[in-house]
Amino acid sequence: MDEERRRDRLRSFLIGGVVGASAAIAAARRLSTVARRERETPAGLAAFEGAPCYRELIERERGV
Repeated sequence: MDEERRRDRLRSFLIGGVVGASAAIAAARRLSTVARRERETPAGLAAFEGAPCYRELIERERGV
């Protein structure tokens, strides 16, 4: 009985380790994807100011 409990706890520990490692790998991949995306396109106000609709709005306001 005691040996069976140890085996169950060891199995649970190993499964938890595999799940934890896969979560860490997924998080690292996601962070690298986000970092890559940030380099390609500006974020926040810089992205808005670069948009064609914003430029048109500014041109209209200057023309009026």
